[in-house]
Amino acid sequence: MELAQTAFSTCRVMAMPERVGVFICHCGLNIAGVIDVKELHTYTQMLSGVSLVEDYSYMCSEPGQELIRKAIREGKINRVVVAACSPRMHEPTFRNVLSQEGMNPYLLDVANLREHDSWVHMFEKDKALEKAKDLVRMAVARAAKLEALTPREVSVERTALIIGGGIAGISAALDLGDAGYKVYLVESSPTVGGHMAQLDKTFPTMDCSACILTPKMVSVARHPNVNLRTYAEVVDVQGYVGNFRVKIRSKPRYVDAKKCTACGDCVPVCPIEVPSEFDVELTWRKAIYIPFPQAVPTTYTIDDKSCIGLKPLTCRQCEDKCGPKAINFNESEREEEIIAGTIIVATGYRPYNPSKEEQYGYGVYPNVITAIEMERMLNASGPTGGKVLRPSDMQEPGRIAFLHCIGSRDERANSYCSRICCMYSMKQARQIKEKHPEAEVHEFFIDIRAYGKGFEEFYEKAAREYGVTFIRGKVAEVMEEPATHDLLVRAEDTMLGRPVEIETDLVILSTALQPHEQTDQVQSLLRISRGPEGFFSEAHPKLRPVDTLVDGVFICGVAQGPKDIPDTVAQSKGAASGAASLMGQGKVTIEPYFISIDEDVCSGCKVCIDLCPYQAIHIEQKTAKANEAQCKGCGVCVSSCPAGAIKANHFTDDQLMSQIVAAVGGA
Repeated sequence: MELAQTAFSTCRVMAMPERVGVFICHCGLNIAGVIDVKELHTYTQMLSGVSLVEDYSYMCSEPGQELIRKAIREGKINRVVVAACSPRMHEPTFRNVLSQEGMNPYLLDVANLREHDSWVHMFEKDKALEKAKDLVRMAVARAAKLEALTPREVSVERTALIIGGGIAGISAALDLGDAGYKVYLVESSPTVGGHMAQLDKTFPTMDCSACILTPKMVSVARHPNVNLRTYAEVVDVQGYVGNFRVKIRSKPRYVDAKKCTACGDCVPVCPIEVPSEFDVELTWRKAIYIPFPQAVPTTYTIDDKSCIGLKPLTCRQCEDKCGPKAINFNESEREEEIIAGTIIVATGYRPYNPSKEEQYGYGVYPNVITAIEMERMLNASGPTGGKVLRPSDMQEPGRIAFLHCIGSRDERANSYCSRICCMYSMKQARQIKEKHPEAEVHEFFIDIRAYGKGFEEFYEKAAREYGVTFIRGKVAEVMEEPATHDLLVRAEDTMLGRPVEIETDLVILSTALQPHEQTDQVQSLLRISRGPEGFFSEAHPKLRPVDTLVDGVFICGVAQGPKDIPDTVAQSKGAASGAASLMGQGKVTIEPYFISIDEDVCSGCKVCIDLCPYQAIHIEQKTAKANEAQCKGCGVCVSSCPAGAIKANHFTDDQLMSQIVAAVGGA
């Protein structure tokens, strides 16, 4: 891809000696409440190369920015150090200030006095001041060595790839398709819809989930700008923002979607039954199946793991029964390669498996079930026709207990809150009470987190109007009476300060949301980061909540972290907007954080190629070459090159050594 330089004027005083201007931010009391800014100001004035020092309450404010502009206009400085908060927060702000005054925006360094100092030394003010001096001294030393850099521009393909066909992926695909962009929507299961398709109703409005979702599923399949790829997965991603080369592998259904009429004649003759994934193994399906009646596409799929017709000279009764002759046992995997300008990750989640929590007896006691199993029972099209039944005897229970935070807010499982568990438990309790007003329903909780619009009112209504009993306390254990399979729930009521025991017929575990099974694979393909909880990390939690640190790749929905349906849809619209903004411009500016390779020194040993996490280096005419648009300047190759042939822009050896010398040498 041909790279075109962006017109950025360089500093007007580059030929003159470096004169560093240091601007210290109080950040209200975030910094000034811990660090003696006046003393730091005085110290900084004595540093070699510093020609100007200013401090202000909020350097990111317009008056604070004007201090920098004024110093540049008057020719007092030709390098800038801002001692403030994390560069993730405001480095683009201060770069823009430099650009507005004709100074190259990369002649800027940021000393992080907030996250790296005041916030971690809040009760050690003397140490905080000394560390602030070190950080500023190091930043000044590096700033004096900074070089003017020129960003690059690359063209952007007007095609988006969306990984995941749940409500997040569907919403993003429709928004982009309606905006006129071509979309490839890739879903690993035979149908789009995700977990929302399994739900009966949605809180707090109690809308029918299928009534909301099914029209969207149909729309995305019929949209002229959306190419739907179900029963498929992304297996390789190369390239960079604007020009991702993506390989999609479609698994064989062994049923021709163009010929299949979904008549269902093949199903009765199939001799194989396996647990239904859609009904969370509460019922059975055949080896040839449609996951649920509203599935999109409405095409049968043959499960190659259970079908015996795929073996020579066996079964194939469905093939004989199929009138349209849609079944083809010779079908094989298909691969296609596309070029995508942007990528949206909407991989969703998987429910936590509570069998690890032995104290609750899941998988041991038949009448201990999960919330998603209860959801399928409550659904009129589910395995029990909408009736809540005890698995042990298929009788309707009169006493039911919900246990919150199973796998959430627990250091032994997941320390984070899954956000929706309180609400879906109350939703299910309300549905049970609507069908059986006489039923006793208890909810054991740590804290009720009803944070959204209409959520608190929903909580109050469950308690006051529906008679659901709420007990604040973590359940210690669930015991079973073997003869009757009745259950005993033991907990502590922390409001009353005493232990409680509740006899019940059925226990529902409100399980956590965890990253989807595909998360590891998607991370390795796209090289996007994840947080400690395993979900994909956003570029900035407040200002860039759907961007990632890989240009052109966005995240949305539960792939980014637990959230409900409205927040998922809102975030998918944000991701679609970000992708559309890039594609709409037709080109994108690439940060000049890439490597340069001295061809006269490079021996072509290929060490850098094997280590590069972004696959940005290749061999050409026996020497290494770097794709500047694909390179992220991580520096792995720089440190590993045995010949020292590689240099990283903006983080040169000279710049880093100047910081080290400043750190160990003091003033």
